[in-house]
Parts: sequence; C-alpha cells; structure tokens
Amino acid sequence: MFYRPEEGHGLPHNPFNAIVTPRPIGWISSQDQNGNRNLAPYSFFNAVAYIPPQVMFSSTGQKPDQDGTKDSVANIRETGVFCVNIVEYVMRDAMNLSSASLDKTEDEFTEAGIDAIACETIKGFRVHGAPASLECKLTQILKLPGETNFAVFGEVIGVHMRDDCMVDGLFDVRKFKPLSRLGYRDYSVVDNVFSLDRPDD
Repeated sequence: MFYRPEEGHGLPHNPFNAIVTPRPIGWISSQDQNGNRNLAPYSFFNAVAYIPPQVMFSSTGQKPDQDGTKDSVANIRETGVFCVNIVEYVMRDAMNLSSASLDKTEDEFTEAGIDAIACETIKGFRVHGAPASLECKLTQILKLPGETNFAVFGEVIGVHMRDDCMVDGLFDVRKFKPLSRLGYRDYSVVDNVFSLDRPDD
C-alpha cells in the first residue's frame, strides 16, 4: 500500500502513529506564573543530545482556554522551565488519567491521584516515585507546519533516578519496565533487553 498524506489513507484509522513505534512517553510537568500545575503525557518525545543533555517534545493540539496550544506549551512559554517524568508500567493508569482535557486551573496531579514533589533546580514539581525525572530549562520552542504544532526543546539541568533502578552503577530499565506508545490506543512495555557490540568497538 502507498498513500500521499495530503490525499488521505482511506483506512479506518490513521496508520502514521502505528508506523513510528515504539515511542517513549514524556510525562511533562509544568506550572504557569500563578502556580497552577499541569501534568500531561506526550509520545512525540525523545532525547536529542548528550552534551549538554537535551530533550524535546511536540504538542499537536490546542485547548479553548489557551492561545492556540495546550497547557504545557503555554506554561513553558511563561516560565521557561519544565520537567520530564519517565512513565513505568505500574503508573499506566495514572498517566492515562492525566491526559484528560481539564481547565488550565485544574491540577492533573490531584485529579489523577499522583503525589507531587518539588524539583531541585527549577520552580515546579515532578512525579513522586517516578523511575527518573529530568528537570529542564527551555532552549527554544519551534513552530512546526500545521496550525497547532509546536516542538519544545530543553536542556536537562537536574536528573533524578530512583535508587532501586540502579544496578552496579547502571540505570536498569528492567527494574521498572518503561511504558511506550504504539499506534491507535495501543501501548507496550519494555521487559526484555539485549546488547549488540558496534563494529568498531
């Protein structure tokens, strides 16, 4: 099968998200200048550089109570900081609850029953008990083609790793089983790991 996206795919559901998989989930916590907290999962998320460490996520929609975007992007524009929380399998239901479209003054931490803890290097909160959290300062927000598409880039300036996820000095994903996003309504979990040596190692 071949299709041109501008002409449509003719399928019951858009296959694009099912093709680009699995995708890590960035559980983005932020707050506005008035201290209203927000927590939302984004599957257009990844690390993009080592030195300095940098991450990005993309927001592709809007809310009626924000100016052409969602709460996360609006908050980060205001404050210049955000935190990426890594989602483990046991937190899947709480993560899903935090994706609800709430008023910008409503707190997803509270609505989803998630404990919050203050960040160390930025003004804001992270998910208590997350396997890892990355405190970030905004480097740039890029407007992408499409009416409400934005890519948010940040430099990681603080890293939290849960002690039980450390094994012999390594951060071991098998200890918490990261959740990943597939297509449609589907998810997967990382519970099997193998290594490959590079040809020039």
